[in-house]
Amino acid sequence: RTQTGGITFEPIQLNLLLVAKETYNFLEGDAIKKNISIQLKIHPNVYVEADENMLKTILRNLLSNAIKFTRENGIITVSSAIKSNQIEVCVSDSGVGIPEEKIPLLFKIETNSSTKGTSQESGSGLGLILCKEFVEKHNGKIWVETKEGIGSQFKFTLPLT
Repeated sequence: RTQTGGITFEPIQLNLLLVAKETYNFLEGDAIKKNISIQLKIHPNVYVEADENMLKTILRNLLSNAIKFTRENGIITVSSAIKSNQIEVCVSDSGVGIPEEKIPLLFKIETNSSTKGTSQESGSGLGLILCKEFVEKHNGKIWVETKEGIGSQFKFTLPLT
């Protein structure tokens, strides 16, 4: 539907921390099952210009992946930093990391594949592709910084209001 314009794009002013808290509350049960600590390090007065459903989808997919690939007793942090006229959001985990050869394939639908999580969780492999489309719809960028065996940081930018 995103490819054919079947999803509307209606950016509004949103409090980033409130949207992140809502996403955290939605996924908290999955984190509790693995005894994973999730920290929200977002300033309470940061507002972004974003489509609410798309932003929730981006955060939900990134946070869900972080939980999926973090071992029991791990830590996940969702943070933000102002960079010029944009906000950079980072979902950082102490998970398994991503092999270097797989990094260029993560956001490409042609090479879509799913990897089992640390507790054998499965997925469609489409979450990151959707995140990329939604971030780019906001004229932002998404990328990953990762070290195999240490963890990953998925980062994306959105316009500030």
